[in-house]
Amino acid sequence: MTTQVEAIFGVIFDLDGTLVSSELDFALIKAQIGCPCEQDLLDYIAQLPSPYMREEAMNIVHQHELIDAQSASILPGVADAVNALKAKEIPMAIVTRNFDKAASIKLQNNPLPIETVLTRSDAPAKPDPSALNAISTLWNISPSNLLYVGDFLYDIQAAHNANMRACLYAPELTPAYADQADYVLHDFADLVTLVESYSEKIELC
Repeated sequence: MTTQVEAIFGVIFDLDGTLVSSELDFALIKAQIGCPCEQDLLDYIAQLPSPYMREEAMNIVHQHELIDAQSASILPGVADAVNALKAKEIPMAIVTRNFDKAASIKLQNNPLPIETVLTRSDAPAKPDPSALNAISTLWNISPSNLLYVGDFLYDIQAAHNANMRACLYAPELTPAYADQADYVLHDFADLVTLVESYSEKIELC
């Protein structure tokens, strides 16, 4: 039996914990707005019963995100990998659950040659695949030829919901859900090798 592996023609990245550092304390944020520990923060805010409550809760989240944005720094190996992909003319984009102002500050302070950035201000937050689908359409590249790189379960789920391959970035501990990803990356330097290995369609027997 022969399985055909699709080439990788473009790479989309998560932002926090993937390209830049983040010190967001989600336990604290949830405590401040009354969100149960086990519930997704954005889902909890969306189901609050009044617009005022939703606005107040989101303001707290924004405050934390803006503070975090000021101290974010580019992660090891990222600049070299991204520049190498750019040199190979691999299109790149960022899809983040951040809101637009925080993402903008992080990328202004840590410039990378990636122009296309979609935040939760532009599309529903991951694991919803809308932002990933929009980039696939923008580039006119089939989702099966795109790779999404992120450091959390939602990134894997978003990629698969968009029919893309998921690459989990796990530089330290490998989480239990790592087996749901198509690839696990422990060192960002290995990303270029991964993309190169699928630069042409490969047949696995």
